[in-house]
Amino acid sequence: MPEWLEVIWRTVFAVVVLFFLTKLLGKRQVSQLSFFEYITGITVGSLAAYISLDTDKTWHLGVIALIVWIAFSLGIEYLQVKSKKARDFIDFKSTVLIKDGKILEDNMKKERLTTDELLAELRKKDVFKVADVEFAIMETDGAINVLLTRENQPLTPKHLGVKVAPEQATQAVIMDGKILDEPLDTLGLTRGWLQGKLEELNLTAENVFIGQVDSYGELTVDLYADSVTVPQPQEKPQLYALLKKCEADLELFSLSTNNEQAKKMYGQCSEQLQGLLKQLKPFVQN
Repeated sequence: MPEWLEVIWRTVFAVVVLFFLTKLLGKRQVSQLSFFEYITGITVGSLAAYISLDTDKTWHLGVIALIVWIAFSLGIEYLQVKSKKARDFIDFKSTVLIKDGKILEDNMKKERLTTDELLAELRKKDVFKVADVEFAIMETDGAINVLLTRENQPLTPKHLGVKVAPEQATQAVIMDGKILDEPLDTLGLTRGWLQGKLEELNLTAENVFIGQVDSYGELTVDLYADSVTVPQPQEKPQLYALLKKCEADLELFSLSTNNEQAKKMYGQCSEQLQGLLKQLKPFVQN
């Protein structure tokens, strides 16, 4: 066999072997790398290159070394799962860099992190003032996570004492012109429902590059033909859900207050909103 053809064959073989062995290692190997995973990536790549280019008769030893290294990596990962001491020794511990708005200089020196680098990482988290930080921690993979002080945290419905309904994930029900049954089953919908929605838009599934259904059951589509405009879904279900939440909040306020005048006012507003919701419901369902 010509040498150039042998190199091509070995390269293809190395890529196939590396693909399956990397899948065996799992998603962690292609995500943010830990210390040991970084070493694994370099070594595995070097062994694959050796298998591709070494024209001696000992090239198969590279395959053996690759398999042994992958097996060793799996053993290390299993040990990390079973033992915290092993995790701390192999991947180091997390390090607190800022506590109560104060930079811990000793920990900065320990991680060989400069002030400029720390400030740059804070800016990536939209934090421009060290005093606004409750904690900043360097994780084992080198990433820096930040917890703002309570007064600087974004306002959420929980802070206001408002309970909100859980949001269901948007599902892609059409992709590359083909209907996907599994996402439809997740949403409790059928192909017949989807076909009806497409007929309302004068479309077929083959015209759709991607179609998604949100938690309110609204279908949005992106077509292969970019020049064609598709009517956007109406916001009636969202408005109805918002009014329903307001009615529930008013009822909750009525039950939680000790002021009789406020209790009566909240109760009257809740009843009025209930009547409005009954009138709106037929229009929302159409």
